[in-house]
Amino acid sequence: MAQDLRDLFDNKDMVKPMPPMSQGHEDRFLKRLESELPNDMRRPSFNLFSIAASVIVLLGLAYGAFTMFPGTNPDTKMGNGTTLKSLGDVSPDLKKVEDYYLASINLELSKLELTPENKDLIDGYMVRLKELNDEYDRLTLEWNDNGLNEKTLDALIDNLKFRLNLIMRLKNQLQEFNEDAFREESI
Repeated sequence: MAQDLRDLFDNKDMVKPMPPMSQGHEDRFLKRLESELPNDMRRPSFNLFSIAASVIVLLGLAYGAFTMFPGTNPDTKMGNGTTLKSLGDVSPDLKKVEDYYLASINLELSKLELTPENKDLIDGYMVRLKELNDEYDRLTLEWNDNGLNEKTLDALIDNLKFRLNLIMRLKNQLQEFNEDAFREESI
């Protein structure tokens, strides 16, 4: 009695048509469905307290993020609490220059390896770097007080160049120091 199913579906005489629905069947079905479903469907309620709580949580998270991760705020805080503008506030091109030098300075500083033998050498350079950084802050303060002019702008950029050159000189001296120490050990 095994029959091929394809033959059954191909043979349209075997397929019986569906009987027509009785008159008003759909209306009766919808009425019955409405009577079975609960009438007091709960709508999502957004009361004032839940909105206020959400806003407070978001503000707290934002405050926490800004205090934990200060980011790359271009403003500099001085010891007396005054906020200084950076070169990026003048022009996007100057911001690129400032960011390039500061990133290069920080990268080179992170590559330095401090050992007890080279500590005095590095400390001497760090004192000079701090002086240049203080000078940069003083120039920025002057710019904020008197307005930016070409002389101050050149001095700010030269300061960044001096700091990077100073670090490069330190790296060269450390390399020479390490080579001399290696030669002494091999003798």
